[in-house]
Amino acid sequence: MMSESRISTPFDARSTAADVVAGVDLTGRRAVVTGASSGIGVETARALAMAGAEVTLAVRDTRAGERTAREIGAGAGNGLLRVMPLDLSDQLSVAAFVAAWDGPLHILVNNAGVSATPEMRTAEGWELQLATNHLGHFALANGLHRALAEADRARVVSLSSIAHVSAPMVFEDVNFRERQYDRLLAYGESKTATALFAVEANRRWAGDGITVNVANPGAVATNLGRHLTEEDYAQLPAFDFKTPQQGAATSVLLAAGPQLEGIGGRYFEDCEQAVRHDPADPLRGVADHAIDPTAAARLWQLSLDLFADAERA
Repeated sequence: MMSESRISTPFDARSTAADVVAGVDLTGRRAVVTGASSGIGVETARALAMAGAEVTLAVRDTRAGERTAREIGAGAGNGLLRVMPLDLSDQLSVAAFVAAWDGPLHILVNNAGVSATPEMRTAEGWELQLATNHLGHFALANGLHRALAEADRARVVSLSSIAHVSAPMVFEDVNFRERQYDRLLAYGESKTATALFAVEANRRWAGDGITVNVANPGAVATNLGRHLTEEDYAQLPAFDFKTPQQGAATSVLLAAGPQLEGIGGRYFEDCEQAVRHDPADPLRGVADHAIDPTAAARLWQLSLDLFADAERA
């Protein structure tokens, strides 16, 4: 992918989601934003609603989601907002969301996530960060594939993080059954997984008119970091923090920007396609292991195998 012509846009790290959708008309298009009751998810949903889209806030806390939908609707002058329950760590919840969805879906933003959690496992025994950030969205997107294929030029956005650069997938132990659990490493691997998902999903679904890209929103102070300790922060580089509105800009660009028409399988940050990661510049770029098509295909099959094993258990 890095050999293709690199995509740049008129926007940059300081652009906001509102800047990106200025002049964009999404009337008649339907969007789902996961984790849209807090952080950059709210601003992603807000920008899409401002552009006229029908936006579904897919959230664990539906009361918070309803408050957010009312606030966004009042400000955007858009009454086409609804809230649906979704807990990505619970496969029954994901299946219920998919079953309840009706009609085409033009935009899916896989925004929700957890970060640096203590060691926890889902009912299937999956490590929580991989289960939520990757496997939950993997099941959601695959479950909604028909709805995406029914839409005209559907787009899927998968959120990653610069944390991926030091965390290639350890395919032999993705759920930390053999390795000592490391909260930050597990987060990084889950974000490598979300990037690899986009690479393989785009390859598989391009023929259905679906494009899938990766967004790194950058560092944003939200409740995603609630599990980070002072010791954790001491290990991290000195980030230049963005506002939630700025953090949502790259996601919204990939979801709605005319500059991305027909473009898929790529990793973006600061509203442009990322360069290859250089360790001398630790806060930018995409590592080769996160866009490797062979690794992407391997992760896709491993994900299918994990679901098959869970069904047999």
